[in-house]
Amino acid sequence: MNAAIANAVVSAHGLRKAYKNKLALNDTSFQIEAGKIIGLIGPNGAGKTTALKAILGLIPFEGQLKVLGLDPRKDRDELMKDVCFIADVAVLPRWMKVKEAIDFVDGVHPRFDRAKCERFLANTQLKPNLRVREMSKGMIVQLHLALVMAIDAKLLVLDEPTLGLDILYRKQFYQRLLEDYFDEQKTIIVTTHQVEEIEHILTDVMFIRDGRIALTAQMDEVAERYTEVLVSGEAVEQARALKPIDERALPFGKTVLLFDGVPQAQLAPLGETRTPGLADLFVAIMKGTYA
Repeated sequence: MNAAIANAVVSAHGLRKAYKNKLALNDTSFQIEAGKIIGLIGPNGAGKTTALKAILGLIPFEGQLKVLGLDPRKDRDELMKDVCFIADVAVLPRWMKVKEAIDFVDGVHPRFDRAKCERFLANTQLKPNLRVREMSKGMIVQLHLALVMAIDAKLLVLDEPTLGLDILYRKQFYQRLLEDYFDEQKTIIVTTHQVEEIEHILTDVMFIRDGRIALTAQMDEVAERYTEVLVSGEAVEQARALKPIDERALPFGKTVLLFDGVPQAQLAPLGETRTPGLADLFVAIMKGTYA
C-alpha cells in the first residue's frame, strides 16, 4: 500500500449503491488526503449526496471505504467523534434560541468546545435568548460558524451549506471558514451548485457523473492541464485542428475553445489564453466531451 493511501482521510474502492433501478454509486473509487479542501461537484442525481452519506455511515453500500481509518458501516459512533457534518445553514429551527443551539451541539458532539463557541459569539449581536426567527440571514450564518468552529473535527463535510443565502453571506461563510477554522490537520469536503464561489478556496476538485468520478485533480494541476483560448476569424479552424474538448460561441464572432493537455505556448498565437473557471470546465466535462 502506498503512503498516500495509507494516510488518506477517505479511501474508497469500488463503492456501489443502487436505489431501485438506478446506480447512485457505480464502482466509485477515490482518495482524499489530510489538509485538503475538496470540492465534490456534480449535477443533481450524480451521486454527490450518496457519496457523502456513505462517508458519514448513514447508508449501507457495497465496496471498501475507510474514513479516518474506520469503516463507517461498523464504526460510525467512533468515527463521528472526529467528523462534523453540516447541510444547508439556512434550516435551523425557527423557534430555537442561541443558547439552545449551543446546548444541543454540546450534547451530541464530544469535541465541541463551548467556551470557544461563546468567545466567537461575543463578537456578534447574537445574545443567548435570541431566537432564529428573529435573526437576519447573516446572523444565522454567524451562529452556524460559531457552532462549527468550536468542534475540533478532523473531517468537516458540508453539503450545500449556503443554500438559500444571498451572495454576501455565502462569501462571508466560506471566508470565515478559511480564516478561522481550516488548518493542515483538518480536511473539508464541500458540495455546492455555486462552483464559482468556492473555487478560490479549494485545493482539489472531484467531478462526479452517473455515480463515477469523472475528474479528480489538484487545482494547480487544473491550471496547468486545461487552457481556454478566445479565438476569432480564421484562427478558429486552426484551433479546432488541435482537438479542443469543448467550444462555445460568444458575441461578435468570437469563440472560446477549451483544450486538455495542449501547451499554452502552442495556443498563444491563436488568441487570448486563460485558465478556465471550474464552472466552464464542469459544463464541458459533463457534456461527455471529456475522454
